[in-house]
Amino acid sequence: MSNPNTASDMPHIQTTISPIDQKPVLTRPLQTEEQLDHVIAESVKAYKSWRKVPLDDRLKIAEQWMTEFEKLKDVLAEEITLQMGRPISQTPGEITGTIGRAKHLISIAKESLAEIPQTETDTDALKRVIRREPLGVVAIVAPWNFPYLTMINSVLPAIIAGNTVIIKPSPQTPTPAERLAATFSVAGLPTNVCQVVHLSPEGTSRLAADPRIGFLSFTGSVQGGKSLAKAAVDCEAFKGVGLELGGKDPAYVRPEVDAKWAAAELVDGAMFNSGQSCCGIERIYVHASIYDTFVEEFASVAKQYKLGDPREKTTNLGPVVSVASAARIKKQVKDAVAAGAKELVGQEGFDAEKEGNAFVGPKVLVDVTHEMDVMMEETFGPVVGIMKVESDEEALQLMNDSPYGLTASIWTDIAAPGAAEAFEMFAQELETGTVFLNRCDFLDPALAWTGVKNSGRGVSLSKFGYDQLTRPKSIHMKVKTV
Repeated sequence: MSNPNTASDMPHIQTTISPIDQKPVLTRPLQTEEQLDHVIAESVKAYKSWRKVPLDDRLKIAEQWMTEFEKLKDVLAEEITLQMGRPISQTPGEITGTIGRAKHLISIAKESLAEIPQTETDTDALKRVIRREPLGVVAIVAPWNFPYLTMINSVLPAIIAGNTVIIKPSPQTPTPAERLAATFSVAGLPTNVCQVVHLSPEGTSRLAADPRIGFLSFTGSVQGGKSLAKAAVDCEAFKGVGLELGGKDPAYVRPEVDAKWAAAELVDGAMFNSGQSCCGIERIYVHASIYDTFVEEFASVAKQYKLGDPREKTTNLGPVVSVASAARIKKQVKDAVAAGAKELVGQEGFDAEKEGNAFVGPKVLVDVTHEMDVMMEETFGPVVGIMKVESDEEALQLMNDSPYGLTASIWTDIAAPGAAEAFEMFAQELETGTVFLNRCDFLDPALAWTGVKNSGRGVSLSKFGYDQLTRPKSIHMKVKTV
């Protein structure tokens, strides 16, 4: 994911520019090196007492936080729309989704953090257990595209596990982190257990490199992830690093599926949030026997989207995050067309799209190849390329032909002869963190969220998300002596 279009009026002031009209929305002072040092020191101090708070008490605060957070749902949704441009018809879903994800993380906390006795081999003379210990101060560098959903993945389990957290939000969406910290405070979270900092890129590197940080969680671009991971490992103390770096997620449509149904589902998977989702569909491979039907339906559905002011409830496609992002997306499409791709859905019919603004209508390309960036490099916009394939084997080869490996989806009638076996082959052979059947662009909190290759490393959600934010401690007790 690319950095948003923000500007600084002065060296120590951060200004958020709305992608809707390119006007300033708000400003925030950037923390100095001395201020950041103080924040980390206070987080370390808070950790020493917070880690001793019983788990049941931490969970009560987490439960109360959901109540306080939900009280502000309308305001939170409006702020997301204004700051990053997602339609107001869709932003409330992020608030309800965050609460739903939080409920699941709370429900599995006791089991995920429970000590594990070695009862099968222990004796009256020997007792052994493995405990999950917090890591200390967890730094969370959050993105703008789904600010609450991405933050809650790490913030809530980190706090429940006994860590303290420092959140560095994107300059495009500064208030979600502030709202998160404020509602935790109202819910009873002790002072300095959850803090928010606004930092320059240099300040963010200092945060990642500080030896007092026990774990770094970053969601963003490959370049940004590599830079912060390098800063984290080059410091004088070892620390864990979790990286969620986006994808170029493929879908394969098999011959026995209802092509029109699959097309409608995949348009949503490609266009929701203006395609600005790390697991959004960016490339589709369709079996030759249903290719024409699928493409016709896909283009027809895409043309029905309404691109416009996201503050209007009838809009279902808002601007991308910045003018610079819009220009980069359009160039990728233009380069593909120049190399032989055909644009089935472009600017025609989407009058809001103009040079110099951040509005990009849905774009559907055929006659694409893997020599084009539009099929190989992350677009992060409402653009999808569709290729015809002759077999499962060809589809698998093309799906794996990518520097990314976040998710992939297979679209089939699982009851059709051979479909279940084919899906199992894809599930085993696809080089991704998640494989979907007849679904896409979705995070299930019960499942581990992880990527391979340039999509990152580490894991969030599920019990494994708690594992990442804690460390095992072995307790070995010889209780009887001879």
